[in-house]
Amino acid sequence: MRVGVLTGGGDCPGLNAVIRAVVRKGVKDHGFEFLGFRDGWRGPLEGLTMPLGIEQCRGILPRGGTILGSSRTNPFAVEGGVERIRENLAAAGVDALVAIGGEDTLGVATKLADLGVAVVGVPKTIDNDLSGTDFTFGFDTAVNIATEAIDRLHTTAESHHRVLVVEVMGRHAGWIALHAGIAGGASAVLIPEAPFDIDAVCAHVETRFRSEYAPIIVVSEGAVPADGTGMTLVSGEKDAFGHVRLGGIGDRLAHEIEQRTGTEARAVVLGHVQRGGTPTAFDRWLATRFGLQAIDAVAEGDFGVMVALRGTDIVRVPLIEGTGELKLVSPKEYAEAQVFFG
Repeated sequence: MRVGVLTGGGDCPGLNAVIRAVVRKGVKDHGFEFLGFRDGWRGPLEGLTMPLGIEQCRGILPRGGTILGSSRTNPFAVEGGVERIRENLAAAGVDALVAIGGEDTLGVATKLADLGVAVVGVPKTIDNDLSGTDFTFGFDTAVNIATEAIDRLHTTAESHHRVLVVEVMGRHAGWIALHAGIAGGASAVLIPEAPFDIDAVCAHVETRFRSEYAPIIVVSEGAVPADGTGMTLVSGEKDAFGHVRLGGIGDRLAHEIEQRTGTEARAVVLGHVQRGGTPTAFDRWLATRFGLQAIDAVAEGDFGVMVALRGTDIVRVPLIEGTGELKLVSPKEYAEAQVFFG
């Protein structure tokens, strides 16, 4: 059997660990051949390939990013896209696909599986917002990077008696902000699931200063004020999956805090630093296990599924279970963080 592998959407630490596990077990235990598709769904759409075997996977376990490249290509937004994918898979002699990605990449995989393409999905998103799995790889690394940044910012904030607003990733789900905010001892954590009251945020800031500590506010990029003004955008232009580019809520919030409290406030945007670099041990472990189980699903002809973490077990769930709806922070989970606000 010849198996194609692709990585789509935003890069994150752990992608190479999945690729390595898929190839190593596929070659050694199942005798498969592999072909790498470049740049997400653009690869099978345009026939962009690269050799993929054990040799190409040597030394990639600790590397961030993806040796296959990535993109946000949506073949269902291209006229004749599905037919072109079928033709290119057939021409390359590919019998099955392992698609590694998040909501959009696996959403395409779900539709292709419904059309008869043999595909197995591996969940990937630093936002940890895919339902069907307890955790996605890349998330732990992002949280650790954000927590380290918050730890460092505490000392400079206290030295200058200023407010620091830390903007982290999280379009619709506030998992990174929640975990990093709790771990980093933030004065408030603002997430997309709970529109925030700017007056309440300023009250937290003033309470913090009264206790002689400088406040750190952690905010997801998709957080919105309760006044209904909506998300803060870098651009209204949409990508192939209909997403606008978010950014700027940190600056917007810092300006409001400074105007309302008279205290100096600065914004720090972590941005793509959260995506880059070496994956944590947990993400390497999880990504490796996902890859091992994904190639077993291919070997057993169990297509149209996604591997997932449930407790400590790796299980298989229908692809639609991972992409049907987002996994969001619940009011109960957010309430745990609110104990420490102010």
